[in-house]
Amino acid sequence: MSDTPICSAKGCRAGAAWVLAWNNPKLHTPERRKTWLACEEHREHLSQFLGVRGFLKDVVAFGEWRATEV
Repeated sequence: MSDTPICSAKGCRAGAAWVLAWNNPKLHTPERRKTWLACEEHREHLSQFLGVRGFLKDVVAFGEWRATEV
């Protein structure tokens, strides 16, 4: 098993380049952030999926996101 984070798109095994932070306001408090990971190819598709539902809060490069967690 690899420690390399992979894209959240169904069936994709590519490495994650982006973090899509989101929440569902019907289920989560406003400050809560759930995350999906996206490769370059799936970033736009996953962003649109979340955006249409009003869930997308932020899209951040994976390296930047990881740096803020330390």
